[in-house]
Amino acid sequence: MALTTTAAALVAKARARIKEVETADALAMVNNPNVVIVDIRDIRERQRSGFIPGSVHAPRGMIEFWVDPDSPYFKDVFGQRNKTFLFHCASGWRSALTVAALKDMGFEAAHLRDGFSTWAEKGGTVEHYQNDT
Repeated sequence: MALTTTAAALVAKARARIKEVETADALAMVNNPNVVIVDIRDIRERQRSGFIPGSVHAPRGMIEFWVDPDSPYFKDVFGQRNKTFLFHCASGWRSALTVAALKDMGFEAAHLRDGFSTWAEKGGTVEHYQNDT
């Protein structure tokens, strides 16, 4: 069966209508109390590669439910007013699709264009989970 649209085309379409933030600009946002950085990567990615300190983990498969105040899965972090939400994944594809879906819901957010992939090389701090042993 041939697809009518590729994943890359979906991402390009999403990127054309959402706000994208370059890594250098995101680095300046890290300590801003009005910015909530949301990591949508799988927990195993966070464990393997580390994460942006202070970031909120919100798995991609749950995000629409977590931002919806009428959902039984709603998370208070997404009900904060006057905050800038910056979503990221590993390379920027999943977060572009996520932010486009959230925009359709009326939830304003931006995404990290290149994802976590360039974070450390551009000087971003990476935190790692501590071993329990």
